[in-house]
Amino acid sequence: MNKDKIRNFSIIAHIDHGKSTLADRMLLYTNTVSEREFRNQILDDMDLERERGITIKARAVRLDYADEDGNKYILNLIDTPGHVDFSYEVSRSLAACEGALLLVDASQGVEAQTVANVHLALEHNLEIIPIINKIDLPMVQISDIKRQIEDIIGIPGDEAILVSAKTGQGINEVFDALVHLIPPPENKFQDNRLRALIFDSVYDNYRGVIVYIRLFSGMIRKNMTIRMMKRNTVFEVLEVGVFKPKMTVVNQLSDGEVGYVIANIKVPSDISIGDTITDNKMSASKALEGFKVVHPMVFCGMYPVDTNDYEPLKDALEKLQLNDSSFYFEAETSIALGFGFRCGFLGLLHMEIIQERLEREYEIDMVATSPSVIYHVYLASGEMKEIDNPVHFPDPSSINYIEEPYIDLTIICPNEYIGNIMQLTRERRGECKHTDTMDSKRVMLSFEMPLSEVIIDFYDKVKSMTKGYGSMDYELIGYRRSDVVKVDMMVNSEVVDAFSFIVHKDKAYAKGRLVAERLRKVIPRQLFQIAIQASIGNKIIARETISALKKNVTAKCYGGDITRKRKLWEKQKEGKKRMKQIGKVQIPQNAFLKVLKMDD
Repeated sequence: MNKDKIRNFSIIAHIDHGKSTLADRMLLYTNTVSEREFRNQILDDMDLERERGITIKARAVRLDYADEDGNKYILNLIDTPGHVDFSYEVSRSLAACEGALLLVDASQGVEAQTVANVHLALEHNLEIIPIINKIDLPMVQISDIKRQIEDIIGIPGDEAILVSAKTGQGINEVFDALVHLIPPPENKFQDNRLRALIFDSVYDNYRGVIVYIRLFSGMIRKNMTIRMMKRNTVFEVLEVGVFKPKMTVVNQLSDGEVGYVIANIKVPSDISIGDTITDNKMSASKALEGFKVVHPMVFCGMYPVDTNDYEPLKDALEKLQLNDSSFYFEAETSIALGFGFRCGFLGLLHMEIIQERLEREYEIDMVATSPSVIYHVYLASGEMKEIDNPVHFPDPSSINYIEEPYIDLTIICPNEYIGNIMQLTRERRGECKHTDTMDSKRVMLSFEMPLSEVIIDFYDKVKSMTKGYGSMDYELIGYRRSDVVKVDMMVNSEVVDAFSFIVHKDKAYAKGRLVAERLRKVIPRQLFQIAIQASIGNKIIARETISALKKNVTAKCYGGDITRKRKLWEKQKEGKKRMKQIGKVQIPQNAFLKVLKMDD
């Protein structure tokens, strides 16, 4: 295939602006999928994606297109997620492309993640084609949307293509723009040796690791011996192919093409996303740039409910990490929960998706601890420690000061909800930096606030306060000094490390009382009184009491002198006191599940 007839592109947009619907329409238009095989969201093959109506994983598909003059083109589409937690998926997809279709909802206009994705595309020097989708909806203001595209994104609004992905209106113009405006792949290497970028991978139980690649020079075919330049591992190619959208075997993949490679890679750690594949005999001298390394921002502990599931959980995490390189994990131990893993995520939705995939795809029941961020703890000795787990928090007397991560938060919402958003951000220790009027109906608000205040339920609150019309995006801007403390939860005077948390001092009492109340409801009563306490160091800040199960020891006394009853009560009191000293409170597994839920 002539390389000049290849176009590699992505679709970028805010969540729920119609990316998957447009991809569906393009597959039907080019007969890549027949009407009989077609189903909505055909590229979203995970049950979770279809249930939630969001794209989680980037997916590649090859479209064969012929224009009105009979010129044949290969269009490689890499569909991308729209939620802020999956921005790394977007950046990886964009690195394999020369252009991007920027989708804007005609009823909602430019949203926060739209702007963020445009900046990502500009960083990769991509050609951006603006598209206004859902023009078939009533009461759309196309002129306002064009003005937003011009004022906020900086692309001439008149260049936007008007499309209805649902009805197919305007799809012709999209394909014309693709072949005429997006440049063909460019080979910047004169030696023509194999250089293929690994932009994604999945694990197959029967075939091992399937590697998704974009070739920047050279070619790859069956029976070749290839080498991963970063890992320095060597494999023989068993199969190469393209996505149509199912995996379809081809003889070879050449410079500029997108496809997959199967090379009997059995161990997930033998490859890494962003690595370069080259010919083992005629190797490239230098690897491709790859991707910017992303660091997790939200951490939690994951522990199997059944201790026999530890090894299966480890295998499952390794396979998920292969499929999602922004996910991180390492082994850790908890006194209360046993052996498990400390896991890092880009956000709370990312964390939820990983948990659900573990439960559904690998059938592992587990307990997840409360999410936390990385704190920089500066000790009196001058040493700095990065703490993401309350268990490792140093003694308060040895701490000089603590810094917590701050983010630059952008919220776009209708004018009438500004007051609600301002109040919410004030409660979460946010500081408004500036406001920009987008049009007569909407405003863009910029805040600086701690990441720890955003990771739990902030996005849900924004959506509910703005009746679904608000959108948000954020990026890390650095660390700032903060008055945060570690709160320990004690049951019967023993610290339960799984319930410990790090929080700002002003909110320590409220959260400590909340967790204590939850524990009181879920821990079963014993024959002795149980004290549940929240403490900062040696200072108790909240307490709940579980009363003892009572036995009527005077039931056998029928009348008579009161002193006999008093004697029995005193004897019972002494017994309960002794029992409390030696008694152990066994916290049932379902108590951990209930208390550590994220819905507080």
